[in-house]
Amino acid sequence: MINDKEMSDARNAWGDGIILISKTYDENGIEEATAVAKKILQDLYAFELGPILFKPTMSGVNQTFRSDLEGALSYFVGSNPKYKMDKGFGIKSWYKCESKTSDIFIENDIAMWMGAVTLSSKNGDVIKVDKSWAYKKMSNGNLKIVLHHSSLPYKE
Repeated sequence: MINDKEMSDARNAWGDGIILISKTYDENGIEEATAVAKKILQDLYAFELGPILFKPTMSGVNQTFRSDLEGALSYFVGSNPKYKMDKGFGIKSWYKCESKTSDIFIENDIAMWMGAVTLSSKNGDVIKVDKSWAYKKMSNGNLKIVLHHSSLPYKE
């Protein structure tokens, strides 16, 4: 059974990962940031189970959904000619990530989280996104993302 602490740790690992990707890009460039992002994605997302369900915030047209490592990696670091719209969401000088839980659902080895995530950059940019994550507890006890949906909050 998954517990609240594991859920919190998984959310924090995602935020820490985005910050590390940004820091690596700012300090060492795109090549090293891409290598760091790839490792983070492999550690946090369950690609080894097959397709994951990933709908990034800033994606669209015929590339709205990303189900494999290549598509997810392109979203976070860009520089992939197959995904021309991707500007690299993870390389925007993020230094702070906070989350606010709306609700959590846990049943056996599956857990879902819904809430808001706010990212702040050292350039003064702040973005708040609505997120849903579904996690599966792997055989080694780690939680990995099997669904990641992100969108901008509704504005009237």
